[in-house]
Amino acid sequence: MCVATRLQGANLQLQSFTMPTTVKALAYHITWTTYGTWLSGDQRGWLKKGHAGIKRAKPKLEASVCNRMADSEVVLTVGQRALVEDTIRAHCQIRKWQLHAVNSRTNHIHVVVSADRNPEEVMSQLKAQCSRRLSDQAGLTMQVAIKVGRRRRFTEGGGNELIHDEEYLQNAIKYVLDGQ
Repeated sequence: MCVATRLQGANLQLQSFTMPTTVKALAYHITWTTYGTWLSGDQRGWLKKGHAGIKRAKPKLEASVCNRMADSEVVLTVGQRALVEDTIRAHCQIRKWQLHAVNSRTNHIHVVVSADRNPEEVMSQLKAQCSRRLSDQAGLTMQVAIKVGRRRRFTEGGGNELIHDEEYLQNAIKYVLDGQ
């Protein structure tokens, strides 16, 4: 197996899709994984861009994708998880987005947020800020060091669920804070 630290029995199901530029929702539940921890062909199921539904395990595909990885998998430490959560809180405050809940796990991040942007843009900004802060923490602050030490921290895309009512919002918050 490519992933050294699989979470047994993990039941994370990501849905990735493109949203229109203007989305009217009470909030978004945004989820993304760390690089290399959930590959195409994965035994837990996987998504194929442009295709509906969760795909079955394909060990040969997973091995092939693993062999083509540009970097090793990223499993966040306790300190890195705290940094990711702090970064998300700070960015939401700067943007004046209402952060309802955040939970950084070793191999994925959950955010429930109300924002004046579409969920893809919110996720993109949060991932970029977290990547920058993780690089800073690793000592990659000078331009040369950043280019030499650059690495992929998160997978492309992620999942976005639109939250349209208060009950759904409260359930999403509870899931992110207590269901992990």
